[in-house]
Order: sequence, then C-alpha cells, then structure tokens
Amino acid sequence: MYVCICARVREGEVRTAIRLGAHCEESVGDSCGAGTGCGTCLDRICDLIEEETRTDTLVTIAA
Repeated sequence: MYVCICARVREGEVRTAIRLGAHCEESVGDSCGAGTGCGTCLDRICDLIEEETRTDTLVTIAA
C-alpha cells in the first residue's frame, strides 16, 4: 500500500527508513521521499514512526 502517493512511496519503504534511523517526518522524507509533496501523508508517517519505535517493556519479578 502506498503511504505517499506524491512520491510513490510504499509502507514497507517508510518502515525500512524508520528502522534505519529516521525518527521524524523530515528524516523519513530525506530517506525515502515520503511526505515531501502535498503533506497529506504526514499523519500516517507519524503513526508508522510510533509503531516502529514503540518498545515493549518486560517486567521481571525477582524471586
């Protein structure tokens, strides 16, 4: 699925950019071009950044 129609950037490309260190809309745009056109995809890019950078914390119970 396309995240950014203007630049023809697919979701997988955005996720890859985030995994490689792009952690804001501007750095995603620099990496793959998404969000550099009309800007309607910026909310989706933010959602993907949040999804990809969310960390699950494990609580260890000491015995």
